[in-house]
Amino acid sequence: MIEEDARQLKDRSRMAFDTQASTYDEGMQGEHARRLYPHVVEEVVRAVADIPSPCLLDLGCGTGALAKLVLSQVPRARLTCVDLSSEMLAVAGKCLGAAAKLVAADAERLPFCDSSFDAAWCNDSFHHYPDPERAAFQAWRVLAPGGTLVIGDAWQPAPARAIMNAWMPYSREGDVRIYSERELKGILDRWFSEVSWRRIGATACIAVARKAV
Repeated sequence: MIEEDARQLKDRSRMAFDTQASTYDEGMQGEHARRLYPHVVEEVVRAVADIPSPCLLDLGCGTGALAKLVLSQVPRARLTCVDLSSEMLAVAGKCLGAAAKLVAADAERLPFCDSSFDAAWCNDSFHHYPDPERAAFQAWRVLAPGGTLVIGDAWQPAPARAIMNAWMPYSREGDVRIYSERELKGILDRWFSEVSWRRIGATACIAVARKAV
């Protein structure tokens, strides 16, 4: 994807989520993401169970509601949240207060040192990334050896996925692609040593990728 197209997609996402920020936690736009919250929390908690004070990264944190749930289960965590949307970050700041560091950043160009985090998650955001391979690499890069990336995202069976992916270029929210199990695993397998995938209901999935020790 050429750089100008990628920039336009990111601008669409940024503007859409700026608009949705004030109602996302209760409105229809955030419903799909909210259904994934307990599954993402479960995987993150499992990933850092043996780390007393883990460093955690939320990629596409939105309103901070999911991050708050993670912190309720991992209260000694040191949390960093990133998002493209300034309005989402403003809501997240009210939600999380001093419990998290908030950074306006692009998941494809993370402003963090290598091996900075023990676990990261990306919920309902991965299908917005114009360069998913680069985003996967960036997550891998900033994770410590043995670190875990948890992705919760949209999923559809093949016929519906083909229709939706044909419509994606016209999306006003900067959607890029819904991935099959094989496609998502293929993106992650390039960098991560262990990758698992499972369906969540009829329209979602969870992928868990572990960086080699």
